[in-house]
Amino acid sequence: MKLAVEPKGIDLVVEPHKYTKSDDELMTKIISHYKKTGELLKLNKPKVAPKTKKKSITKP
Repeated sequence: MKLAVEPKGIDLVVEPHKYTKSDDELMTKIISHYKKTGELLKLNKPKVAPKTKKKSITKP
């Protein structure tokens, strides 16, 4: 693994992520299943509505 090099003028800040109890349980389930079977679980991701583009208004 390589160290990240910050571009000039940009400070990268890495903060710890706080997981919920349900996130912890899901990660535990995924890891234990992988250790037992060697296969990854496929998760059903919630569908996210696509972002609509705003139309630009030009003045005549």
